[in-house]
Amino acid sequence: MRFDQNKKQDIRLYILEKICQKDPALSKAVADTFGINQNTVHGYIKELIEESIIRRVKRGEYELVTQRFEYALDRSFGHLDSDTYAYDAYFQQHISAFPPNVREIWAYAFSEMVNNVMDHSQAEHLNLIVFQNYLTTSVLIIDDGVGIFRKIKEHFGYATLEDAIGELFKGKLTTDAKNHSGEGIFFSSKLMDRFVILSDRKLFTNNKYEDIAILSIPAYHGPGTCVFMSLSNFSNKKSHEVFDLYASVDGGFTKTRIPLKNVFDTSPVSRSQAKRICHRLEAFEEVILDFDGLEWMGQGFAHQIFVVFAQAHPQILLTPINMNEAVTKMYQHVTG
Repeated sequence: MRFDQNKKQDIRLYILEKICQKDPALSKAVADTFGINQNTVHGYIKELIEESIIRRVKRGEYELVTQRFEYALDRSFGHLDSDTYAYDAYFQQHISAFPPNVREIWAYAFSEMVNNVMDHSQAEHLNLIVFQNYLTTSVLIIDDGVGIFRKIKEHFGYATLEDAIGELFKGKLTTDAKNHSGEGIFFSSKLMDRFVILSDRKLFTNNKYEDIAILSIPAYHGPGTCVFMSLSNFSNKKSHEVFDLYASVDGGFTKTRIPLKNVFDTSPVSRSQAKRICHRLEAFEEVILDFDGLEWMGQGFAHQIFVVFAQAHPQILLTPINMNEAVTKMYQHVTG
């Protein structure tokens, strides 16, 4: 049976997806899905091996071939004088064959993260590590600077590193307001499939409780900051669509979304925790509070946000989402 190139590519991608899932019935699953016999599937698998896209681990088990590329940049050599140097000299070659939307996302996120190292970290060295297989490209940007969470904490006088991390979820946070908008980390984390920052043994990620996002990062315990970004080589995301989710009709950054489970280790209960969440929210017109993963919230926490803050800032739309029954009852209790 002959397929056109689009159908053939669909079969190949599905095989790779099943390999990533470690499906023990790989050939049968593919055959059943596409209505082909298993010998045909084995032919596709053989092609993928010959093209060095996958390798055979043992009978019936395969893995994607992942390449690793590492580059060292030094401030004393002028490598950190421009945020385009690392992209043009090292990274662009790895994404040049990708669709325009994927290249555009990488250009934005990569440049923003390198720019942070240049302007904020006081780092002398930057290590760039690229992991790439047929499906996914992942990047580690590691510097030896002061550490992003510590820099934010000391600049704004926050009590703890956790307070600094919590502010990053909101966006519009920068230690250099004259030259930066404070949007880079916020939007990069939304554009990427996986986005993690490690510093001072603390973690910032929109996927904090997804083990796969954490396990994908090689062990890192050094000084400074480590940024991990990962994106499908076949992603359908478009930069402008992600930006539009948080923008007003005139393009301003007016909306933010706070995943509360990533801010608190346990369900929030106190007014002081609520005040941490409300800090700087007056910079936005709409705030989405995502309760996904939280079992409940305390009366003080709920009242401080949905009554005290809401009444003091009636121009701000507070939108709670993903509330379970217990959280919904407390929300209804304090709002009447």
